Amino acid sequence: MSKVRVGIIGAGRIGKIHADNLLRMAEAEVVAISDLFASEELMAWASARGIGIVTTDSTELIGNPDIDAIFICSSTDTHVPLIVQAAEAGKHIFCEKPVSMDVNRTREALHAVEKAGVKLQIGFNRRFDHNFKRLRELVGQGRIGETHLVKITSRDPNPPSPEYIKVSGGIFMDMAIHDFDMARFMAGSEVESVFAQGGVLVDPVFAEYDDLDTAITTLTFANGAFAVIDNSRRAAYGYDQRVEVFGSKGAASADNDYPNTVVVSDEAGVVRDKPLHFFLERYNEAYVEETRMFIDSVLHNRPLPVEGFDGLQAELIAMAAKQSVKLGRPVKLSGLA
Repeated sequence: MSKVRVGIIGAGRIGKIHADNLLRMAEAEVVAISDLFASEELMAWASARGIGIVTTDSTELIGNPDIDAIFICSSTDTHVPLIVQAAEAGKHIFCEKPVSMDVNRTREALHAVEKAGVKLQIGFNRRFDHNFKRLRELVGQGRIGETHLVKITSRDPNPPSPEYIKVSGGIFMDMAIHDFDMARFMAGSEVESVFAQGGVLVDPVFAEYDDLDTAITTLTFANGAFAVIDNSRRAAYGYDQRVEVFGSKGAASADNDYPNTVVVSDEAGVVRDKPLHFFLERYNEAYVEETRMFIDSVLHNRPLPVEGFDGLQAELIAMAAKQSVKLGRPVKLSGLA
């Protein structure tokens, strides 16, 4: 195999981002893209990029013998059946998070992948961010000693629309799931218990859908370390993404990314630009890197940087966090179905 031939299911914003990133790679070729709403606009978009097949039927991609790997970028409720179909067809799979809203269905997908012997990478793109990647390297090198605390701040610049809130799965499954994966990534250990608290402080519309817009989650790891994660659906000053790891020899932290490094100091105060606006800007290169590593893994049969198991663990933490808020106490992952 000289290059990986890819089919993309789901031509929304993230599907198009992956397509454009793949088209930049000499070792990848985008053969086809499918979407339930294959409009003339999508046809023109694909034609301009040399993507020869545009269809409304995802099975055309999965059954195409000229396709080696499938990128699943469609709605979450479609992920499990598409993973199962792709695995049974012998295709390697990249799937956006979460795999599903039901851990038992996620296990079903992972079983199909294991049975077929194909690769499955989950789209936890933040692991590939240049700041967080370097921070994890320092932890792995022992620079901060034994990890004691991981602190993660994750706040969006603006809340999503009511239409999105309705189907998002809630703050823990939709938003904080990235932070749960990041906490495991930084701690290098598995979560044993979860204690979460939350409320509706940003917009009452969240309460209408039994959701939260502000939350604090404490994780206890098997190695004795702790993580504290704070989430908000609205930060007035922009997209806030920070991580600190504290240990026996010191601490290391990753700050926000900014459009530039200019700081103005005068009699009025010290001022700099706001952080990069949202995830597309903040994690642009992380999306490129996660895609590159998936293609490299398929092409050269190397281990994946983030697998289906990681997706399952993040979902279990999200499930425990939701239960913890309702019960008002910590929830052990071992007690979940």
